[in-house]
Amino acid sequence: MLLQTTRFGQIEVDEQRTIAFPKGLLGFPKYRDYVLIEPAQDSYFWWLQSIETPDLAFVVTDPSLFVPTYRVPIKQEQMAELGLDSIEDAQVFVIVNKRDHVLTGNLQGPLVVNVAERTAEQMVLSDRRFTTRVPLVELGSTVSAASA
Repeated sequence: MLLQTTRFGQIEVDEQRTIAFPKGLLGFPKYRDYVLIEPAQDSYFWWLQSIETPDLAFVVTDPSLFVPTYRVPIKQEQMAELGLDSIEDAQVFVIVNKRDHVLTGNLQGPLVVNVAERTAEQMVLSDRRFTTRVPLVELGSTVSAASA
């Protein structure tokens, strides 16, 4: 599928990399269809690009690469909504932001993706151990995954 983006221009993307967010993302409820773009082989960060508008994209990462103890406490009804038998059947991403010279992750609002169905939901966690700006990596330093 050809996709127009403001960051990458027109690109060809595999339809198998599309992800539907039936409820949208927080602050962007009307945009529900995205594609996951890997900017480089073995990258720790990806782009979650809206299919519906070229200028909406988020940098995302797997939080377990930076915070190995991070777990999403997902309720049984949420798992049923996503068609998951277990949280192990899901891929979890968090939205990344740049704050000064640090990349932070929104660990309070993880994106839980049913990989088989390619559907997802942004959860809102009440767990106060994690915030919307958990430091992941300082810019200018070498990125090393905690689980690698």
